[in-house]
Amino acid sequence: RHGLVRRGGGPRHRARGTPLSPGAVPNDLWCTDFKGKFKLGNGRYCYPLTVTDHASRFLLLCEALDSTREEPAIDAFERLFRERGLPLAIRSDNGVPFASPNALFNLSKLSVWWLRLGIAIERIKPGHPQQNGRHERMHLTLKKEATRPPGSNSLQQQDRFDAFIREFNTERPHEALDMKCPAELYGASPRRYAGLPELTYPFHDRDVLVTACGRLCLLRKRINISTVLAGQKLGIKEVDDGIWLASFMHYDLGYFDLEQKTLQPLDNPFGTRFVTHVLGTICYPSVWAGQAKGGGEGGIRTPDRLAPMPHFECGAFDHSATSPVARVICATRGRGVF
Repeated sequence: RHGLVRRGGGPRHRARGTPLSPGAVPNDLWCTDFKGKFKLGNGRYCYPLTVTDHASRFLLLCEALDSTREEPAIDAFERLFRERGLPLAIRSDNGVPFASPNALFNLSKLSVWWLRLGIAIERIKPGHPQQNGRHERMHLTLKKEATRPPGSNSLQQQDRFDAFIREFNTERPHEALDMKCPAELYGASPRRYAGLPELTYPFHDRDVLVTACGRLCLLRKRINISTVLAGQKLGIKEVDDGIWLASFMHYDLGYFDLEQKTLQPLDNPFGTRFVTHVLGTICYPSVWAGQAKGGGEGGIRTPDRLAPMPHFECGAFDHSATSPVARVICATRGRGVF
């Protein structure tokens, strides 16, 4: 199958982290984590979900949840997005509910929802909490001042968290901020939350919906994709006889054929990368006859055909993926990865 589809075996992806952005401006990067669980006065456990703005150190959220399940976390983030708008990216570790260890690209329902909202996902390397060091340092202060002793129940504990948020943001100057308080530097994001946008794939052959069991149906065949994408619309394009490329939003996931009926993933497309832009929308670099181009008309080279691409100009560092198809083809031609 031209080397595009291989027989599977072994785990799909191990957590390795993604490229990390500097997050130098408020709302460029938010950091999130669950502070370690602790027992309340009534014997129940509390799992504090926390979110901070990386640049200003503003504590956006500290929610007393009763578990690390995805549904309560999604509800908490939705309330936060309605209040503060959307960041460009969110950085987390590789634990649940931010990631799923056995899912495609370690995605989770929560991270897929972030992607649908146009939020890039950043993950630290396993065993490297220092890559989220500012957030971890806040956790140390939170633990000392808001959990010892713990509240009698979740409502009392939430009151303590709310008081800590007010003090941390408005009364505590930070040396790294030139002795300013986080509230003096932070403002709500101009990217407002308005629900999920509609997915369209004008450059693909057809749109398909992933079933509840994580499959897509094509020509009376059932192709295994991933349950974390259940209910999501994918774009598929036949790039050679019987070989299809599957894409989610502007991310190319991998190839499949109708014989093996299993997606063969490309390199992890998620994380911060160098991209190109055209009028504010995302485009992919051109590969023409195995030669990478920096602009102009061209196409992504696939076996025995070229997919036309619009004219574009070079952009800069951004939270979106360069086309994995182009990267794979360049690499196979011995020209390196761009």
